[in-house]
Amino acid sequence: MTNFDLLIKNVDIITMNDGNMIIENGFIGVADKKICFVSDKLPDDVSFKKEIDGNGKIAMPGFVNAHSHSAMTLMRNYADDIALEAWLFDNIFPIEAKLTDKDVYWGTMLGIAEMLKSGVTAFADMYMFMDEVARAVTETGIKANLCKSPVQFFEGGELKRLDRSQGTVDYYNQYHNSADGRIKVFVEIHSTYMFNEKTLTNAAALAKQLNTGIHIHLLETATEVQSSKRDYGMTSIEICKKTGVLDVPVLAAHCVHLTDSDLEIMKEMNCSISHNPTSNLKLGSGIARVPEMLKLGINVCLGTDGASSNNNLNMFEEMNLAALIHKGVAMDPQLMKADTILKMGTSNGASAIGFTDTGKIAEGLKADIILIDTDKPHFYPKNNPLSTLVYSAQASDVDTVIVDGRILMQNREFTAIDEEKIKYEVHALSKRLLGR
Repeated sequence: MTNFDLLIKNVDIITMNDGNMIIENGFIGVADKKICFVSDKLPDDVSFKKEIDGNGKIAMPGFVNAHSHSAMTLMRNYADDIALEAWLFDNIFPIEAKLTDKDVYWGTMLGIAEMLKSGVTAFADMYMFMDEVARAVTETGIKANLCKSPVQFFEGGELKRLDRSQGTVDYYNQYHNSADGRIKVFVEIHSTYMFNEKTLTNAAALAKQLNTGIHIHLLETATEVQSSKRDYGMTSIEICKKTGVLDVPVLAAHCVHLTDSDLEIMKEMNCSISHNPTSNLKLGSGIARVPEMLKLGINVCLGTDGASSNNNLNMFEEMNLAALIHKGVAMDPQLMKADTILKMGTSNGASAIGFTDTGKIAEGLKADIILIDTDKPHFYPKNNPLSTLVYSAQASDVDTVIVDGRILMQNREFTAIDEEKIKYEVHALSKRLLGR
């Protein structure tokens, strides 16, 4: 008899595998962090240490939040209804100047708790005090792509762009593939407007040296289009290509204002783009050309951005918005179909952040699985489960979250996170930071 760690039984499965997307009333076996079988029948001669009855639930791969600043939960509902440049330079940067490592740790813990409760099993994060972000990821059991900037922007309140490349090398050596492989490390380039041609070139060379990727904000606003032409005489995409940034795997956040030529370059260089519809709409940045990106074959995924510009980390909202806004703008209801949106939120995101062994429910892949409780009025009648997840489901419907075969939440209760302590700590820290 074969012994497994976990059986999920009697569950409808969204596999995200082409050609076999839906298995009704199926079974998933888990052992040694991996999915051992996925079937509509229970294999003979097997036993399990633990069983979960999935009756009335949908099992699917966990969501991947492909762009976030998780500790910005500390600034949730602060400085709203402001354009990006004023929001960032006049409101966010002054608060960030006050941040300590303790602030970032607890802000990240809050972000992770929120993401887990909405079915996120992996996320990409760029911020400061990144050792504390790695600490939070290690402790909570979630997966993450974390990045470290080789440039320190401010000293004595002035923009100086100081070289801190060795810190990025040290961070990579310490954390890449740490936490039992749950952490990947990229090089951070905040943006072409915060860097310059020299620091872009140096960052690209560093990513090549480390054999890793780059996470960058690109062309989020029309103002960036103008500043790039002023500073470089070309678009942000073109200067990234010139300086070698696009020679390594790139996760580019936003990409709202791409030219036709920019799109072709992103396709040519095999870049991944994180579409962040809520943040882009809330900041009035615009709407990215996602249907055209997908038509070109560009890998497009979904992200929430930080909770200070969203104001939550809810991937169900991102999926719903991504499906709706492009239909409305193009006046074409056949754009951005449910299966496409689900891939953006799962397998596309996993690939973009460097986790090639997850994002689908298939034998041999890591067991990063969520269960959605569909025994609620807004799921009835139960027709198309793909449409159900994109157009009807809510974050509060996530019942169970499993990462690497470990149950992190069941019946909406955390197994290893003290949610009340996190909320208490963040409330106190926020009072100091925001003066409230």
